[in-house]
Order: sequence, then structure tokens, then C-alpha cells
Amino acid sequence: MSVLVVTGTGSGVGKTVVVAALAALALRRGSSVAVVKPAQTGACPDEVGDVDRVIELSGVTTTFETRRFSEPLSPAAAARVSGAAPVSLLDVGRLVRELAESSRLVVVEGTGGVLERFDEDGGTVADLARALGAQVLVVVGVGRGAVNQAALTLEALAHRGVEPVGVVIGRWPAEPGVAERSCVADLEMLAARPLAGVLPDGAGELGREEFAEVAHDGLGAMLGGGFDPAGFRAAL
Repeated sequence: MSVLVVTGTGSGVGKTVVVAALAALALRRGSSVAVVKPAQTGACPDEVGDVDRVIELSGVTTTFETRRFSEPLSPAAAARVSGAAPVSLLDVGRLVRELAESSRLVVVEGTGGVLERFDEDGGTVADLARALGAQVLVVVGVGRGAVNQAALTLEALAHRGVEPVGVVIGRWPAEPGVAERSCVADLEMLAARPLAGVLPDGAGELGREEFAEVAHDGLGAMLGGGFDPAGFRAAL
């Protein structure tokens, strides 16, 4: 695994925390890791962005935020509204390939959902993943509507010839209700494999050492974490 694209079913599902967890796990194992955010939207230049949160949580030092827009829109719409040139996925691809030559793992975090437009040609993070030949990790939510959103995301990836390496629940509530618990079996059925991991809601508020432990416990097949999907299901 040299390049891993992290996408999700939409905004707010926990993609950034999952990226930080992957970086923390890689560093814990002594591996070199780089994190790339092709487009940060909804943040002014002096505000904390997703890459800043990843650095704070994981301690990773090799990071790139290629473009930033203050408007909370898709990258393509944000560029259009601000009068700036759109994000070049071709340039992002070149950067990721260069980083992959010197880093054991390069994690690319998408913006919003898998089909958010990055340019006026309709380029998406799914297109970037396909062009890179990268593995894709899908971060999902739980509760009402979550299974439908996951199904649409996985179908969109399959339609583009992109096979996800796994599905991770990015924000598992401390007190899950029946809607959240019932999602688990359906998500595994859709992905045709056990969950790759579950991170608790609020993990992004932890200190770095505690976060590293949560990352290890919460991610399963990803980088040798300690997550046990069968044990998680049995506890529901």
C-alpha cells in the first residue's frame, strides 16, 4: 500500500480524523507517511484546516494542502465563485506520485463526497484514484440514510472501475441507538467484507498520545490496527 485515497459519503462523516489515524498508525510503525489535501474549502487562509488537524492529531510532518478556498462549496464551485483557477487533478496526481517515491504511504483526503467536482470538466476524487491506481478507503456515517449514502458511494466507485479497500465508520456514537446499530450489517453487506474499522465520535478532540491508542484500536486491516470486526458486531 503506497497511495491510499480517503473519501466518504459526504461532509462531516470523519474523513479527516480517519486520515489522522492512518498517519498516526504509520508513524507508530516507523513508516514514512505523507498527507495530501487536494482542496480545502470553507476555510480562510488564517483558519485551521483539515491538514492542520491531521498534523496536530498524528504528528505527521510531510503534508500538502494544494489549494484553499474560503467558500464552503465543492472545489469547482469555490474556484468559480472566487474567480480562481480550478484545482488541477493532473498536478495533484504528479505530486502524489513524487511523494510515493520517497514515502512508504501517501494518504490523499478528498473533499466532501466521492463525486464532488474539482474542476469544470467534472473531475472527482474517484477519477484521481483511478488515474493513480490507488486503493480507496470509504468513510461512512451511521443512522438514518447512512446505508443509502454508502450504497450510492460504493456504486459510483464501482461504475468507475475503482475497488474500495474497505469501509470505516468515522464517528461511532458513545450511545448508539437501534438505527446506528442496524447499519453495521448492511454496511458490511454492501462492502462485501467486514468493516475495516470504527473510530469513536469525539476522537478528534483527544491529545496525540491518546489519539494514537484510539487509532490503533479503531482501525482493523488498515496498517495492522487492533480492531476486531467480529467482536464489534457481537457487542452491538
